[in-house]
Amino acid sequence: MDLSPIFLSFKLAFITTVILLFLGILLALWIETLDKLKPIVNSIIALPIVLPPSVLGFYFLVAFSSDYLKEFNLLFSFKGLVVASVIYSLPFMVQPIQTALNTLNKNMIFASYLSGKGKIETFFKIVLPNIKKSILIASVMTFAHTVGEFGVILMIGGSIDNETKVASIAIYEYVENLDYQKANFYSVILLLVSFFTILGLNYLTYDRNKNR
Repeated sequence: MDLSPIFLSFKLAFITTVILLFLGILLALWIETLDKLKPIVNSIIALPIVLPPSVLGFYFLVAFSSDYLKEFNLLFSFKGLVVASVIYSLPFMVQPIQTALNTLNKNMIFASYLSGKGKIETFFKIVLPNIKKSILIASVMTFAHTVGEFGVILMIGGSIDNETKVASIAIYEYVENLDYQKANFYSVILLLVSFFTILGLNYLTYDRNKNR
């Protein structure tokens, strides 16, 4: 059994999660500084949650094939999948971190400033330690969401072995060919990943609520 689609799915999910880990924290911090524009920015970030993947994939297809981006060769390539996945999974990283920042006790931050600590030091010593579980939850959700991508990847990546053929695409192809045994093999792996992801999130959430 060819395991390359599974490894490619995990590789894509890992790279996407690492990129969004830094980008998501920066975006969440920036959104907290906004006033009237905050609802608009939040709505834009949340769009991938409600948009059908085919719609999002179509616009990626148009954008990646435009004169501005054509030279980057994003269509039918792994790097194109990474770019699309970062945008597609963005709300799953940003929203949990933003929620944690909203519920953070602001008195701790003010106390840090009064004690002479700057913004950077306050972030690493006060803010980050107090939202680390939310960051972990966001990272797990982002990873799992990226592993299960299908519509967007099919639109812009197709099915190129060792390049864009992830597990979800392999399942689709095997079902089309009525090869249910191989489709079941990949499906079981993704099912187990999904289950343990949800189990891990439940434990993290339970532990966080218990310690409040």
